[in-house]
Formats: sequence, structure tokens, C-alpha cells
Amino acid sequence: MNVQIKIVVIFLLSVVSLSAQNQISGLISENNQPLEFANVILYNSLSKEVITGVISNESGTYLFTNVENGTYYISVSMLGFKTKKSEPFELLANKTLDFNLIEANENLDEVVITTKRPVIRQTAEKLIVDLEKSEMINANLQDVMKGVPGVLVTNNGISYAGQSNIRILINGKTTDYMDMDTLLRDMPADNIAKVELVEQPGAEFDAEGSGPIINIILKKNVKLGTHGSVNTWFGEDEGFEYGTSASIASYKNKLNWQASAGYSAPTWREDLFLKRSIGDETYNQATIEPYDPKSLRASASIDYYLNDAHSVGIAVRKTNTNSDRDSRSTNTITTPSTTDLLLSKNSFNRDQQVFNVNPYYEFKNDAHKFTADFNFVDYINDNINTISSLPESTIDYTNQRYLQDAKYQIKTYKADYTRFFSEDFKLSLGFKDSQVNTDSDLKSFNQNDNGDFDFDANASNRFFVDEHIFALYTKVNVTQGAWSFSGGIRFENSNTQGTSSSNNETRNRKISKLFPSASISRKLNDHLGANLAYSYRIRRPSYNTLNSFVTYYDPLSSEVGNENLKPSFTNRYQFNLTFDGQPFFTIGYSETKDAMFQFVSQDNDTAQIERKTINLNDSKNWNFRLFAPLNVIKGLEGYTGFIVNYNNFESNPNNLNLQKWSLMWFTQANYELPWEINAELNGHYGTGALEGGIDADWFADIGLSFSKKFMDEKLKVNLGINKLLNRGFIGVIDYNNLYAEVESNQSRQNVQLRLSYSFGSKFGKKKARKNASQEEENRINDNN
Repeated sequence: MNVQIKIVVIFLLSVVSLSAQNQISGLISENNQPLEFANVILYNSLSKEVITGVISNESGTYLFTNVENGTYYISVSMLGFKTKKSEPFELLANKTLDFNLIEANENLDEVVITTKRPVIRQTAEKLIVDLEKSEMINANLQDVMKGVPGVLVTNNGISYAGQSNIRILINGKTTDYMDMDTLLRDMPADNIAKVELVEQPGAEFDAEGSGPIINIILKKNVKLGTHGSVNTWFGEDEGFEYGTSASIASYKNKLNWQASAGYSAPTWREDLFLKRSIGDETYNQATIEPYDPKSLRASASIDYYLNDAHSVGIAVRKTNTNSDRDSRSTNTITTPSTTDLLLSKNSFNRDQQVFNVNPYYEFKNDAHKFTADFNFVDYINDNINTISSLPESTIDYTNQRYLQDAKYQIKTYKADYTRFFSEDFKLSLGFKDSQVNTDSDLKSFNQNDNGDFDFDANASNRFFVDEHIFALYTKVNVTQGAWSFSGGIRFENSNTQGTSSSNNETRNRKISKLFPSASISRKLNDHLGANLAYSYRIRRPSYNTLNSFVTYYDPLSSEVGNENLKPSFTNRYQFNLTFDGQPFFTIGYSETKDAMFQFVSQDNDTAQIERKTINLNDSKNWNFRLFAPLNVIKGLEGYTGFIVNYNNFESNPNNLNLQKWSLMWFTQANYELPWEINAELNGHYGTGALEGGIDADWFADIGLSFSKKFMDEKLKVNLGINKLLNRGFIGVIDYNNLYAEVESNQSRQNVQLRLSYSFGSKFGKKKARKNASQEEENRINDNN
């Protein structure tokens, strides 16, 4: 991005007056016009700590209130002036202090600054991926995840550096009410600004999650004036797909609002091939499952700045997704002398609704920041699932129908306070109270000889979960020269009650525990930095896995919950080397007690396979990561890197002992072609890895995107081709009494064309106030 800045400034600032109770100052220019948005900070002259700070208002005045007697000095700064500090003065009663700022009236030549914000940045606690600088086409959250360096997305879920138990947040808010597959597939990417891969969560984050946290940051209006955009796209995957969206935003004076709406109809499919043997019988299963969700979404938010320090706001989001599809499963059963077919169709209808409302209040000045918000989520997921035998089948099968209705409500009250004692020292503390109520109703039916479906009470269950989690935390950040330290501790008290209506049984689980976290960093030279981090985490069983009843996907495969699941606890350690703030080299180690593992077992009598979440005795992960920027090659931007990881899973009761080393290479490269066409390539290759209990073979994926801007950069055209090389997910399950060859593929090549038109003003106020507005824009960014 090229930014041309030409600065010629002539102003005069004068007269600052103080009072012990209320310190009022007036700021004026040389022509006696009020100077607004000047920064005025009050310091303790002995400790040098910031007492408070204000910004002058539109009339050029500001107010210090309730200042205690003591010795202080003032610093006043504004673009175009040399920063002025007063001499120390003693405040015992009403006092007036006058001084002038010296104008910085040197003639400056025109300055041209060319800069491109890094796509990825590394801190001691997280890796930040800026999607707004990427040209790759992202249709949904699943595509976004593939652009995060080192993240692997397969039909088996998502993993990072060999760690599969990843938790997803949206703007720091939980998405635990949704299953991971649904969230990845159905959440559109249009409104995502960046992704934070929080590898070492600090005390301000929930202690939940034994693996990394992925925090999805949605776009927020930070531009003055009124502006918006209209987007449309269409493409080909497993059929014609399309979508459209529009957004508008306005930021004038004290009011900042935005609204957006969109509709999408993507298409893709997932294929599963499974080959296993029982005695002299061989079972070859092929399941082809198409997806065609239709999603309608709308969101709106409003922020009102009461004054320079206080603001209030509210955000509302609503999403409706409906998907009707028929998947086909073929089981070919062969012996040395016979061949049988078990063919079935799974008719699946899902109706999902998510409503979220989030009001907040914020107080912020140079010394204090306080935020309080309430987050309410109402989630409804209704499913009708009918498994029926096909006429070509040579094996009889009783048709089954399942009604799976789920309702979730989450209420979260949260407050955070930060005290900035100086630029080198800040203290944070806060609390969170979360209440979760779930209602999962599974009704099972069997088809009779008349073609009607009879209710099966023995295979049905209504399962309720009531969970209350209360948390307190404190955290300190200190910088001393080249060293910086961050340390905190979080206390969580959780009470979970699960009730099954089938047997009228209630189970309670109470956990009260402290969760420490810390990191220490040192700047080695102008470019190189190092940091070491530690965190202690908990992973509670999800609400769905506690329901012990069986869900069938086809006649021979099912999933069952486990009401006896225990929470797992993880110690995580990480060492980073950074170069200019970007990741360079990382070593990570984690060990988890009672880790949760999706265990697949086979019944040799019925030939059925079943997936169930169990607790392991022990789980260990080592990972070594090397990143490198590509801008050392002329004209090329982006990054590349390698991840080496080692996984070990052990469970004595289940005859499980899996371990493996693996290597993964990834890259994202940008290059400007002739005619100002920007090209971006995204790809990865892996030698194989342990993905849960599957020992995966090598895998690879390549995507390519081209973009160009027209009409004074208001119209952007983007053409993307995903999965130019896509081998799929191939591996084996080999433990206990089961050996199975697995191949899991998602959609094949995908081509999309996207058009985006932006309209309106970038800045709605005169240039004289453009720099002043930066404070307001920064304040909005802090809310992300």
C-alpha cells in the first residue's frame, strides 16, 4: 500500500490551568481557534506513573476531576508541536499553571511511505494471521483455517502441529454450543478480519481447551464517514454455487454503526472409503455425502461515545442455515465364495438457527480501561435423519429414523479492568460468570411392515445439561529494558449437572482449580527476539459427548456418547524466536492427563464399528516449527515454513499405544503480475501424521488466486482455484482388534469468481481533523 504524506503545520498552544478538585484547561491555536484532540497527561513527579490522561474536546477544553493533593507534572502533545512537559508543581489548593507549546514549524519535504503490514505476526502467546491482506478466496471458515500456517483441515477435523483438540472462539466468545464440523462448513468468511492462533492463552482467556485456541476476529467499522460494499460470487464445486452480501457503516461525531446481510448457497461433498476384515470376511464401505447448505445471515452493531472516556454499544447477529441432502452408503461384503451388498440411503435435513446479542460498556483513558459486557447465545439445531435400505441391497435392513432436536442457551457476564501505571507496567483483572442450558432430544423410530415408523423408547433419550462456571483472574505485564514479563493466574469454579430422561438419572461434576500462565521475553537485538511461555489448561467433555445414546450414520457405523468422561488437564510449554515480530523458530511441548480421544472399536459378532470418546492414560506432543519470510526474493511477499511434530497416545485398558514423528511444509506466496494483477499461492505438503487414532499417509494441497482492482480501486475482481493438487486423507486405523484402511476426501477442484464494489467516503471529516480521528479509530480497534 502506498501512502503519500505531506505535512505543513503552523499552530500555537497556550494556557493550561489547574485546580485541586477540578483541573480545567483551554487549548487554542494561533488564530484563537480551539484546538481539539490534543493529548494531555498528568504524571506523578516522584514515581513518574500516569495518574490520568484526557483529550481536549471540540471547544478546546478538557477536565481533570478529583485530583488528590501531591506533586505532579503535565505533558501536552499534538501533531505539529514539540511535546511540552511542565516543571514539577505541588498541588495543595486551586492553582493555575500557564505555558506554551513551541510549534514545529520546520518546512518538511513531501514524504512517501511504502509499507505492507505483515500477514502473520508472532507474540509470546499467539500467532496472528491478517486475512484482510490476503487475496485468497475464502468461502467459509473451513477455507480460512487452511490459510493459517500449519493448520491441517481434513474430514477428521482440524489440527495444528499434531494437536487436534482445538477450540474456536468468535471475538473471544465461546462457540462450544456448536459442533466443529458445522461451524467450519456453515460460517461464511466474508466478515472475518483476522485469525488469532492462541498457543499459550493468558489468564484473561477461559482455561477451557487442552490444545490451541483459534480466535476469529470479525471486521469492525474503523472509518469515518459513511461507506459500504456489495459483494457477489459464484462458482463450481459439486454443482453451481453462489452467494451475495452487502454492508454499510457510518461513523460521524459520537455515533458509529454498521449493518450487514448475506445469503450463500455453496456446494461440496465428503467421501469416506473404509476397508476392514473380520475372519475371512472383507467389508468395503463407500459413503458419498453431498452438502448444499443455504445460509441467510444478518448483523448490526452500534457504538455511542458519551465523551472522550465513556462509550456504550450493542451488537446483534442472526444466522439461519438449512441443508437437505441424501448421502449413499455401499457396503460390499465378500468371502472366498460369496459377495453381498448392504446398500443404504441417508436422507438428512438440518435446520439451524443462531441468535447472538452482545451489549457492552467501556471506560478508557491513558491510565485506566474498564469493559463490561453481556453475551447471550440462543442456538437451535433440528435434524431429521432417515436411514433406509436400497432395492439393490442383498442384505435385509430395518429402516430407521432419528429426530435429533437440540436447544442451547448461553448467558455470559464479563468484566475486565486494566490499570496502566506506566508504559512499562500494567495490571489486569476481571471476572466471568457463564451459565449454559442444553436440551438434546433424540427420538428413534423403526419402520414396520406397513411402512410406518414406530417409536423406539429404548433407543431414545432426552438429555439436559446445566453448567455454571465462575472465574476470576489477574495478570501483570512488566517491561524493563530489553526484558518483558507477563504472568497471571485464573481461578475457575464449575458445576455441571447432566440429566437423562430415559433412566431419570442425574450426574454432577464440580471442579474448583487455579490455572497459572506466564511468559518472559527478551529483545536480543534490533531484529531478533526470544520468549518462553507456560500455561495450565482444562478440557471439559462437550455437552454432546456426555449423552450415552447411539447415533447411526449407516447400518454398520455409529457414534455413542460417554457419560463417564472425565475432564483432562494439560501443561503446555513453548519457546519462540522472532524476527521483526514475525515467527522464526518455535519449540513446543505439551502433556495431558486423561486426554480425550475418539476411539473406534469393532464388534466381531455384528461387524459394526463404533466411535466413542474415551480418556487416555497419557498424551504427549512435541513440535518444532521453522518460519521464513519470502520477501528475500525480489517481488515476492509471504512466508514459508516447516513443522516437525511427535505424538504419543496411550490407554492401557483399550490396548492403545500410538506414536509417530511427522513433517509438514507450508507456504503462502504473493506476487504482482503485469497489469497490476496480484497472484497468491497457498499450499502444504505432509509426510504423514497421527490424526487422532488414524495413522495418515502423505497429503498435499495447493490453491491459487488472482485479483485486480478497477474503477479507482472501488471494484475488486478475484478468481480462485482451490485444490489444484489434493490427494485427500489416506491412512489406517490399527489398534485393539481393528485394522482398517481409511480414505477421506472432501470436494474436488473448486473454481470461484468474486466481485466486490466499495462505495462511500473513507473519511467523512475535513483533513484538519483526520489525525485527530486516529485516537477514535484506535479505540474502536481495541474493542476487537
